[in-house]
Amino acid sequence: MPDKLKRGIVCVVVTAVIWWLPVPAGLRPEALHMFALFFGTILGFILQPVANSTVVIVSTVFGVGAGLIKLSDALGTWSNSIIWLVFAAFLFARGFIKSGLGKRIAYWLTHAFGDSTLKLAYVLALNDLIISPATPSNIARAGGIMFPIVKSLIVALGSEPGPTARKAGAFLIMSSVSIVFVTSAMFVTSMVSNSLIVELARKTVNIDISWTTWFLAGIVPGLVSIIAIPLFLYLYYPPELKKIPQAKALAAAELEKMGPVTIREKGMAAIFFIVLGLWATSTFTKLDATFIGLVGVSLMLLSTVIEWQDVLEEKAAWDVFIWLGGTIGLAGFLANYGFITWFAQVVSAHLVGIPWVASWLLIVLIYFYAQYGFAGVTPHLVLMYSGFTAVAVAAGTPPFLAAFSLAAASSLCGSLTHFGTAPAAIYYGAGYVDQATWWKLGIWISIINLIIWLGVGSLWWKVLGLW
Repeated sequence: MPDKLKRGIVCVVVTAVIWWLPVPAGLRPEALHMFALFFGTILGFILQPVANSTVVIVSTVFGVGAGLIKLSDALGTWSNSIIWLVFAAFLFARGFIKSGLGKRIAYWLTHAFGDSTLKLAYVLALNDLIISPATPSNIARAGGIMFPIVKSLIVALGSEPGPTARKAGAFLIMSSVSIVFVTSAMFVTSMVSNSLIVELARKTVNIDISWTTWFLAGIVPGLVSIIAIPLFLYLYYPPELKKIPQAKALAAAELEKMGPVTIREKGMAAIFFIVLGLWATSTFTKLDATFIGLVGVSLMLLSTVIEWQDVLEEKAAWDVFIWLGGTIGLAGFLANYGFITWFAQVVSAHLVGIPWVASWLLIVLIYFYAQYGFAGVTPHLVLMYSGFTAVAVAAGTPPFLAAFSLAAASSLCGSLTHFGTAPAAIYYGAGYVDQATWWKLGIWISIINLIIWLGVGSLWWKVLGLW
């Protein structure tokens, strides 16, 4: 029997078992059936007997056929503005890659500041930070823009997998991949799953996290993490090379190969700053974030920074459009049936007598380290985010504090393992860091991020008046 067929049978059997379980007290049969369908969908994401989009379409069709979902409501999930915002941001990533602007920024920063391995780590982090608001796929950002630059730099420094790995490569690999997960937590549009979190937070605890609110909340703890992580690695996992003046020469040579700044790069930069400015001021202008994103796409198309053929060929964007839209819909139907509320009440009953700060920290820690059991951030948050947020609020945690701390944890937990996210797998695959070291460093980096985001972050959110 083919392996994918076995995994598909497991998904169907688990769904059926949950479907036919006795209905718990306080829960409607339809809610249990919706949970069975939802859980089966997430299991499909984890086991992947077929593509994620196929899983979502099959689940949606089954839900309609079983009478759990109206067809009009099911199809309406793909009109959600958040889905279109993610789609638009994917096209921005295409523009950065196609125009060459992402590489030019990285090489320019390296030429200007990269005369030591620590400075180089910060330069790479700064480049990631600059492009992250317009690159919703941290896979595209890490694998398509940042990793090729990191790899070319460390090879030029004479650091290869094996005996020379610690010369510079291992340090820069770990620093760069760790920063990817920090920048992913700093903007709604820096990771696909963040848009899903916005919808789940709205539907679960009625918290509306706008692009600007997320940016303001994430900027301070994010910058602190960006400063702290390379420095920690430099001290705890130091490179053998400290001074590297040849990095500037390498960057200069690459910039010379690229030639003068092209019209396409100038156009991409102008559009990026226009869109970023509109997103940052949307609280005052009242312009919808998705509308702004589509304005940017229109400008890229009209200026031929990208062409319609690029849109048609952006398979990742279309794929995410289908599975993310369907997942948001299924999560919404689950909430509408009252399952999340029931779950929160049951779990919170066991937290009676525990101060809300202690229960909040416990919930965040369990949620964060549960990532060890997932090969992907999205299945993790889709399965656990709504329930854990609802439980935290039911236990007394202020709604924004619960929603945003778990939102940040959804990205930051990617640093734990070499297999839990695609960026981690890409960087680990370079062969500079062994698995045991990766996991050990991942634990330390997770502790640093949790202290910063739950400590400095929660105080900053209090200053902003968000809770």
